[in-house]
Amino acid sequence: MIDGIDSGYQHSGLSKYESTIDLNLVRNTSKNLTNLLKEFPGDTLSDNRWTRLYKDTLGINIQYNWIAEDNLYHQKLGVDIVSRNFPDVMKVNTQQLRELANAGLIQDLNDVYETYMTPFTKEVMYQEGIDPFEVVRMDQKLMGIPVLESSVEAVQYIWIRTDWLEQLGMSPPETMDDLLEISKAFTFEDPDQNGVDDTYGLAVTQYIWDPAMGLSGFMAGFNSYPNLWLENEEGKLVYGGIQSEVKDALLALQTMYQSGEIDEEFMFKDGNQVSEQIKDGTIGLLYGEQWASFLVADSVKNNNKAEWGVFPIVTNEEDKLARVPIQRKMNEYWVVRKGYEHPEAIMKMINLHLEMNWGESAEYENYYSTPYPVWQLSPVTPFPPLKNLDAYLQIDNAVANNQISNLKGEAKAIYEKMDSYHSQNDFNGWGWALTYGSDGAFSVLNEYIENEQILLDKYVGILSDSMGERKTILEHKKLDTYINIILGSPIETFDDFVQDWEKMGGEEITKEINDFYQQLNSSY
Repeated sequence: MIDGIDSGYQHSGLSKYESTIDLNLVRNTSKNLTNLLKEFPGDTLSDNRWTRLYKDTLGINIQYNWIAEDNLYHQKLGVDIVSRNFPDVMKVNTQQLRELANAGLIQDLNDVYETYMTPFTKEVMYQEGIDPFEVVRMDQKLMGIPVLESSVEAVQYIWIRTDWLEQLGMSPPETMDDLLEISKAFTFEDPDQNGVDDTYGLAVTQYIWDPAMGLSGFMAGFNSYPNLWLENEEGKLVYGGIQSEVKDALLALQTMYQSGEIDEEFMFKDGNQVSEQIKDGTIGLLYGEQWASFLVADSVKNNNKAEWGVFPIVTNEEDKLARVPIQRKMNEYWVVRKGYEHPEAIMKMINLHLEMNWGESAEYENYYSTPYPVWQLSPVTPFPPLKNLDAYLQIDNAVANNQISNLKGEAKAIYEKMDSYHSQNDFNGWGWALTYGSDGAFSVLNEYIENEQILLDKYVGILSDSMGERKTILEHKKLDTYINIILGSPIETFDDFVQDWEKMGGEEITKEINDFYQQLNSSY
């Protein structure tokens, strides 16, 4: 038993059942999980330190009806739902949640939320300052528990070859004009000094919304937010993808493409192919999330003179900081089948997983990283959305106050990886240093938050089935239109797209979203 929970943390959400209960689940797996299990001989997904912990501490015996590969999970679960043969608790997507709720096949979890969610779990759930339960509230009922993701982890940064900047006598960008000048210089002024015209200004992939080498951060520099729903002056939600500001961003990209600053074949290249260009030293400027440090690391392995820096996204608005767009990352939910006697069991497991990794009873090196990512063996894997930013702040404070010995858990593990690079020249720590160091990505994220630059998607909810289908079609049309304009189509094509978007279901989607938004706001 765990002393910190059994005797020192009394809460119904961590209490043990008098008699062991069975909890039937299904789960997804992957090659990574299969390889992970090889590090723990004798363990399986059905019998490992996490399943044993849930049984010993909570009295919950985990049983899997089936285990499927990631790409087959929702398909297999869909068959179970149609046949009404599903487990006690299951992880479903947005469409499956709606279907199950409308059919009356899952339980209202309001009482579970009120009685069994520990204060620490509630703190974690609301850590980003938004209500993650909005989307699962239907007719005053709570139909599921969100599978937490971190929205702020998806903010965009500018990643630049700083050795190229130095070579060209340039400084990091403070405005979009600065960034456009850097792009030109990286293309035309031979930043690698090899005497060959072989470099580009900006990395772009065929899916222009990729989290690294995509264009959402670039377009934000023109006050354009193509993937967000924004609140207008009248308090109504409008779709960012059809606003006039998009045209300014597309015209800038069209100019860059026509001048040769963007690879003429970008529309045929995926992230792996563009990553190879960065590795080979032909691109030194990109937008990307915090993990892009590990993407650009290959270029340093390839050329030890290459140096990279990470910087905040910029805008051309005078005396203003760029707004940093992020979509809410919430696509899966835990639901409990109607009639199951212990709907609180899933909440107890979520509580315990959080407690053992980040709570007062945390045993990080036993339940999170051994250093193998053993946390993945648990059927539930919640985490604090701001845990990585918190780790950065802990490290930054410890370094500033010479208190490295006080670091523990994840912050300690990350610092040790950074230190291995700085003190032992272990290159495996290079990416960690560029993410968590004093001038790394999380230092920029901290600035974004302190300066209130985050622009969060205003809509969170579930579209009806027909609207969801139309949304997919409209997204494809938007992508095609944007790319065609970048390639040279007249900018008036955008206006035609807006009209088509509205006729093809966009107007109805906007009405449905606003009806939900108004209803949501009136309930508070």
